[in-house]
Amino acid sequence: MIEVYSWPTPNGHKVHIMLEECELPYRVIPVDIGSGAQFDPAFLALSPNNKIPAIRDPDGPDGAPITLFESGAILLYLAGKTGRLLPASTRDKYEVLQWLMFQMGSVGPMLGQAHHFRLYAPQKLPYAIERYSNEAARLYGVINKRLAASTYLGGREYSIADIAVFPWLRSWKNQGVALSDYPHLKGWFDEIAARPAVQRGLQVLADARKPLTDDKARDVLFGATQYGRH
Repeated sequence: MIEVYSWPTPNGHKVHIMLEECELPYRVIPVDIGSGAQFDPAFLALSPNNKIPAIRDPDGPDGAPITLFESGAILLYLAGKTGRLLPASTRDKYEVLQWLMFQMGSVGPMLGQAHHFRLYAPQKLPYAIERYSNEAARLYGVINKRLAASTYLGGREYSIADIAVFPWLRSWKNQGVALSDYPHLKGWFDEIAARPAVQRGLQVLADARKPLTDDKARDVLFGATQYGRH
């Protein structure tokens, strides 16, 4: 059984959804990032960047256990393990992979910054709020344009690219975006949200989620606790 070290964040949800879509047995080990559990030495041995999620699969590709961190790498591993949600043909596979990299390199980091400056920053900085809100709107526009021409982000079939992007767009209100402004994206979003495996994945650790706005959580995530460790 795969062990999943996670918390109910977009990056955690990616892996929860993928495991549900692939119908793989798994056990969740909560890592409360607001209390600093990500700095526990046992977790750092799995995820040296102190970020969730991480997995341990006792049945690795050569029959030996394997541990992985970084959600994109985990999605690729699970797709390879099961032969699902990543096309077999070279052309179609790279069509999907470019959109997975788009999520990892743009959607996650930029929407994360929009969240930070709009919700969590102790000082409201108009320049930062405007910059990242505008970037969020731009990225939504890129996705909307793609989905005007393609059923799914990676092409004709639902794939790990859709699984990677979808959780980040669930907080569209907090990013200063209106889904109604992006009709092709909204249609795709509603379809993905209705998938039973997606709904199950989003419920993983849902009861543990809490606002990360108290002073301790701010220090752990954005202050001395985070940056004082080398």
